[in-house]
Amino acid sequence: MNQALDGGRAPSWFQRFLLPGLAFKAVVIGGGYATGRELAEFFLPSGPWGGLLAMLLAMLIWSVVCALTFMFAQATRSFDYRSFFGRLLGRGWVVFELAYLVFMVLILAVFGAAAGAIVNAMFGWPTLAGTLCLMSAIGLFTAFGNRSVETLFKWVSLLLYGVYAVFLVLALSTFGDRVVQNFAAATFTGDWALGGLTYAGYNIVGAVVILPVARHFLCRRDALVAGLVAGPLAMLPALLFFVCMVAWIPQIGAQALPSDFMLQRLDQPLFHLLFQAMIFAALLESGTGTVHAINERVAVAWRARRGQAMSARYRFAIATALLVGSIFIADRFGLVALIAHGYRALAWVLLAVYVLPLLTVGVWQLWRRRNIADAAIAAS
Repeated sequence: MNQALDGGRAPSWFQRFLLPGLAFKAVVIGGGYATGRELAEFFLPSGPWGGLLAMLLAMLIWSVVCALTFMFAQATRSFDYRSFFGRLLGRGWVVFELAYLVFMVLILAVFGAAAGAIVNAMFGWPTLAGTLCLMSAIGLFTAFGNRSVETLFKWVSLLLYGVYAVFLVLALSTFGDRVVQNFAAATFTGDWALGGLTYAGYNIVGAVVILPVARHFLCRRDALVAGLVAGPLAMLPALLFFVCMVAWIPQIGAQALPSDFMLQRLDQPLFHLLFQAMIFAALLESGTGTVHAINERVAVAWRARRGQAMSARYRFAIATALLVGSIFIADRFGLVALIAHGYRALAWVLLAVYVLPLLTVGVWQLWRRRNIADAAIAAS
């Protein structure tokens, strides 16, 4: 059995089974998910029932790929994406890194645009002010490494699930009759399977992004269980939110911030502020996870070359450099345009350089390692 100790202490049940799924949720929830914009883009065109099927398909894909990713990482002891793809693709690891850099710039731009839109809607400030606040907070949390990031994931997750639960109760009590009517009158429209596959495809990279917090596994079973529960943990808030969105089909599909559209109809000013604060916190944990993956990739190389850990000062400097370019992209393009035109192409690239190799080469390596281990046990 592999031992993964944290400061001399055995990892907790939470760290082994729930933390990876919460971290995966943290990365995928981002600007479009938390505001409802991604749900409107990928699921609403298929109608209420088709949208639910697409979300369940995406959740199933997430669970399977997360489980295989975590098991491969645990078997090869590769808990940063550079090490992971070095073992999966050999010299081809650089292909993923190039795709991930594009993904990172795009995703941070989306987060920045969403933060700017939220702050503008709440306070009337320039959108750039909200973007700068978010980017500064991301830089601070990533500067202090794994413990800081894991603490952020834990407490923001509690806030997020609680706020979504309250939102569901308020929404159904206020316009639940519209939800029931629209589900009853709905027919299947659009290609729900394509929507689910596309959405799962560009978000599944989160399974690799959060590998630094998946280092607590003690054995293959830990990795398998953590991967299987990651899909439901990540999709549950989206399912609750989507059900509420159905009340306002079709007009909600054209809203840049569907969350704000529904919150205005709830007419609960204090909860409106709490929900917007939750979205900002979700953007913070998503952006932190995305940048932290780069920091950990550099930190591994730094430790190998210099024989010492990378300091918080250098982590902050790397995060700042990564974030600056994304601020200008977020200021130049809007949230709707970034999601509609950037994500779909990126989804297919990530499927080609990550998911397909994992399902073929990765599965073969796991099977081979298991057979070797079984043979060693039989011979002993």
